[in-house]
Amino acid sequence: MPELPEVETVRRGLQPAMEGARILSVEMRRPDLRFPFPSGFAERLAGKRIVALGRRAKYLTAEIENGPLLICHLGMSGSFRIEEDGAASTSDAFYHERSKSTAHDHVVFHLASPDGKRSQVVYNDPRRFGFMLFADENNQHPMLDGLGVEPTGNALDARLLSDLLRGRASPLKAALLDQSVIAGLGNIYVSEALWRAGLSPRRRAGTIASARGAPGARAERLASGIRSVIADAIEAGGSSLRDYVRADGSLGYFQHSFSVYDREGEPCRKKGCPGIVARIVQSGRSTFYCPTCQH
Repeated sequence: MPELPEVETVRRGLQPAMEGARILSVEMRRPDLRFPFPSGFAERLAGKRIVALGRRAKYLTAEIENGPLLICHLGMSGSFRIEEDGAASTSDAFYHERSKSTAHDHVVFHLASPDGKRSQVVYNDPRRFGFMLFADENNQHPMLDGLGVEPTGNALDARLLSDLLRGRASPLKAALLDQSVIAGLGNIYVSEALWRAGLSPRRRAGTIASARGAPGARAERLASGIRSVIADAIEAGGSSLRDYVRADGSLGYFQHSFSVYDREGEPCRKKGCPGIVARIVQSGRSTFYCPTCQH
């Protein structure tokens, strides 16, 4: 599944074409993706202006003028591409080939920009694990309910992390993957953040706080590690693993900066550390870390 940096990169790629544009029509080429489309999906969007594109955790959102909030998830293989004047906006260089089969083009948004320029935004999804749904009149939806704090910006600090994880006996990695604690963190970036913080994924989550619950050095390092790895990944355009591609057809390159993820048996990249990256399985997911410098 694409993680937060990938979704944010897609949002930024779509923003120039979609934000402020009017939806002329929505072409639906099948009745469902992972879930059936909402009743009257195309009709409820046609003629409406896209006020803003947003992101909540790993979900793309589109605020529609006098209309419902649109919630999109890319699933395992979903991608958007922008076509202008019949030509797709793509890059010539790919590390992994994107799907080019129009058989997997399931939704087409026909748009007009404020200056009248026409374009199409095409949703392609070979595996059809993505979805598009509407929130209710209060912009609420079960998919968004209970999501925790975003791991971007200064809101996620040592104090907040200590408060969120205090008393938790679960492994630290499992606690960080809990979307009700921090929204949008996934397997790759939790492993990378823990390496930056020098904390073992096996450590009990509650131990990042002091006995009195006060934030300490561990919480400071973890908050910094999470924020920095997400920021670096967004700047690099995400991690191109398997099917993930950006809206312009190119792929992110943060995977070339992985310090531990998918590097089992390789030397630790921390300066002066003689350790070797190990792989363990936690909750059915691969965890990569350095047993020497992560405690």
